Amino acid sequence: MSRLKVFVRKALLGGILVLLPVVILGAVFRWVFYFVTDLIQPLTDYMTSHYHLPELMADIMVIALILAACFAIGTIVSTSIGKWLHGHFDKYLVRLAPGYRIVKEIVSQVFGGSEASPFAKGEVVRVQLFGEACATKVTAIVTARHADNTVTIFMPTGPNPTSGNIYHVPEKLVEFYPEATVEQMMKSIIACGAGSAELFKQGKGQ
Repeated sequence: MSRLKVFVRKALLGGILVLLPVVILGAVFRWVFYFVTDLIQPLTDYMTSHYHLPELMADIMVIALILAACFAIGTIVSTSIGKWLHGHFDKYLVRLAPGYRIVKEIVSQVFGGSEASPFAKGEVVRVQLFGEACATKVTAIVTARHADNTVTIFMPTGPNPTSGNIYHVPEKLVEFYPEATVEQMMKSIIACGAGSAELFKQGKGQ
């Protein structure tokens, strides 16, 4: 009887482990889809009323047009004339909407659009956050270096790496891992530390 219970428990747990990630992923995609379609609903209504398309087809066409517009704008601003126009556009928009610059910098930092973005070129480190006398270390990324031999680090919280804490610590408390990537570190944070052995298997750098 005990073997039967163990078998049933393992089988049930195995099924949950297979199906639950799929269900969660489906729920996330569903939320993203409805969030996007709500934003583009005016354009979708225009497509359905003028071209008599099914709503789903109209949604797909609108999203495709938006992506094409993003690609075209990105191509234009990569040229010298496009950069000049974008610079002037930014100046006027900053005057009209003071919060625009902050929003733009946040988006650039998170998505790696800025060359200085730690999420694009961050240094993965382990930090003795509580001093040399304490062996406890935390996973973090370096976001800034300072002339007084201190560094600013961002320590993400698991399993949500977009939240965390900022610390300013002496560089001697920081172990650099140049072979580790920010993407690998984020996967480890999302997994609540799983994969840390693989992340830090490389030798320390300076």
